[in-house]
Amino acid sequence: MKEFEERSNRILEYVNSKEYKIMTAKQIAVVFGVPKDDMNEFEKIINKLEVSGKIYIDDSKRICVPNNTSKFVCKFEAKSKGFGFARVLSTDADVKDIYISRECTNGAFDEDIVLVETNGHKEEGKSLEGTVKKIIKRGEATFVGTVEKNDSFGFVSVEGRVIEDVYVPYKLLQGVQNKDRVVIKITKYPTANRKAEGKIIEVIGHKSDRDIEQAVILKSYGIDEKFPKAVIDEAEQVSVISDEDITSRVDLIDKNIYTIDGDDAKDLDDAISVEKISDEEYKLSVHIADVSHYVTEGSEIDKEAIKRGTSIYTPGKVIPMLPRTLSNGICSLTEGETRLALSVDMIINKDAKVIFSTIYKSVICSKKRMSYHKVEEVLNGENEETLKEYAPYKADIMLMKELYEILNKKRVANGSINFDIPETHFVLDENNEPIDVMPYKIGVSNSIIEEFMLVTNKVVAKTFRDLEAPFIYRIHETPDLEKLRELNEMLKNMGSSIKGINKIHPRALATALETFENDEKKYMIVSKMLLRSLKLAKYSEECLGHFGLNFKDYCHFTSPIRRYPDLFIHRVISKYLDNGYVLDDRTLEKLQYKSEKYAVSSSECEKTATEIEREFDDLFMAKYMKKHLGDEYEGVISSVTGFGIYVKLDNTIEGLVTMSNLDDDYYIYHEKEMVLIGERTGKKYEIGQKVKVIVARADEHTKQIDFCLSRG
Repeated sequence: MKEFEERSNRILEYVNSKEYKIMTAKQIAVVFGVPKDDMNEFEKIINKLEVSGKIYIDDSKRICVPNNTSKFVCKFEAKSKGFGFARVLSTDADVKDIYISRECTNGAFDEDIVLVETNGHKEEGKSLEGTVKKIIKRGEATFVGTVEKNDSFGFVSVEGRVIEDVYVPYKLLQGVQNKDRVVIKITKYPTANRKAEGKIIEVIGHKSDRDIEQAVILKSYGIDEKFPKAVIDEAEQVSVISDEDITSRVDLIDKNIYTIDGDDAKDLDDAISVEKISDEEYKLSVHIADVSHYVTEGSEIDKEAIKRGTSIYTPGKVIPMLPRTLSNGICSLTEGETRLALSVDMIINKDAKVIFSTIYKSVICSKKRMSYHKVEEVLNGENEETLKEYAPYKADIMLMKELYEILNKKRVANGSINFDIPETHFVLDENNEPIDVMPYKIGVSNSIIEEFMLVTNKVVAKTFRDLEAPFIYRIHETPDLEKLRELNEMLKNMGSSIKGINKIHPRALATALETFENDEKKYMIVSKMLLRSLKLAKYSEECLGHFGLNFKDYCHFTSPIRRYPDLFIHRVISKYLDNGYVLDDRTLEKLQYKSEKYAVSSSECEKTATEIEREFDDLFMAKYMKKHLGDEYEGVISSVTGFGIYVKLDNTIEGLVTMSNLDDDYYIYHEKEMVLIGERTGKKYEIGQKVKVIVARADEHTKQIDFCLSRG
């Protein structure tokens, strides 16, 4: 990987030098003395440089450098009326977006990588205009859509992407019904005079089929719930724990170790034990299922886990990263069952400082499978039946709370940002249909486990950063300065500000949010703007810190059943433990390459999983509200736009009130203040304002919910 990057950098440095005369890839290969056997690798580098926007290949197959004046490598973003915008890929370019008229797209599809030539001048108030000169790389070739069929031909209306209908020859429509939901593959891309043509490669089902929308969501992201036969067969061959497995590890079977999870959780990958060893010190031990013992490198299970990257959680079910034989079986820390684990012991003083830690392989046996809601009842002294059941464990539970409070107080004081945004909980019937929707209740019991996992992930990351080991870290980069400036301008209008934005500290943002804790409207506005200013967390082979948590060192170690980065670093840790913390150069090089590769792939898989989970939530919300058309609810305005207001109900469901459903006034959108103001009445609609709404529409297909304001 590093060698690949070094070659790329050398080529890029050469083509950007004054000595470079425009030439073909083969001519450059001669300059660099590339052996014939390495030409395939060399061409891959050239292709990657072009796709990244750093070079482009002209009509004469010569390699050119975008000159920031007229030619740019971009990602094309299609719009519904046929035009689009080309988003410039190079971060060094002065131009960011280029307008492409319908006549100048030259067959470009949404998300294609294209070479764009501009007219070189920009009118004030308008976007720079350009023409697609070359399609460097096509985006997706397969899409999900709905068949529109007549007696002689048909089209597929693509869903979720701005792509015109795809023509399908009649002979390829045999056995396909009108309104079937299908997967279509493009066989001929569009031209100025002809639509795109494709063939149907899979019929998902008919639009009237039960659960069709759920199947379509998964297909549109290329997700297959079923594991390949080779993976299932391999999982069934996983051996039980042997005597050798037990004798080679630290025996913790008799220790008071517990799992605490949701009532319906089956993949229990973390367990804890807490002791107070003096008035000044606590011993926290966190035990994580040793999944890497069973999922060996290069196995069929491992290959599938890399591909999936993460488990996906949708209402009522899980699409697991690992076969259930493992995730719900031998890898799950089941009560009363002997299990293999990687354990982390930490001595923590009353100031929340970890003064000692060690990581080792262990064998454990969970003494109690606790649930969040029952631990909560113990902490609150509620429910006699629960108090009786948990009486043998009450002292340990109270000690957990005591240590949690110490850790949480210190983390918050250090500036860790807490948005306190509730997740949605769906109550489902026996047919997996939503019968109630509510905020997911987060209690102290949930927070205890979260806090213990945070400190464990922090300790593991620091240990292996100090070793300079190949690793995957969880990072959250510092916000962009421009976004912070926008946030500060908005805060100034509200009588507050952020100090030191040129060298921002998380504490400054946390303080800005806390300023408005007693003002619901302003708190919502600041939370929304603050979230917009932050970057997304991701995985990286470099330890770059976690801004939101204000941790210098952080990784994901505690969920190897459902996240591949955790599984990978378990494998790394095991190699270090098994070899006395000394690995040879070849092993280190291989691990480094894989850490870089899996950090990227896992981040992409995580994005996909998040999008799928969000779509499922939207679908189930629409399903629920469809049963409540005409019902009135009280909500709060969560967002204000130029086309209406979004209102969030107490049950977390959000819907749109369009301009036409406000009242008979004409409203003007003031973007800076995020408010709509009536031209005639002066009436305002702003974030945080309470309103009453009536459910006007709920569409499962589009997953959209529309409200109208109650006149009562």
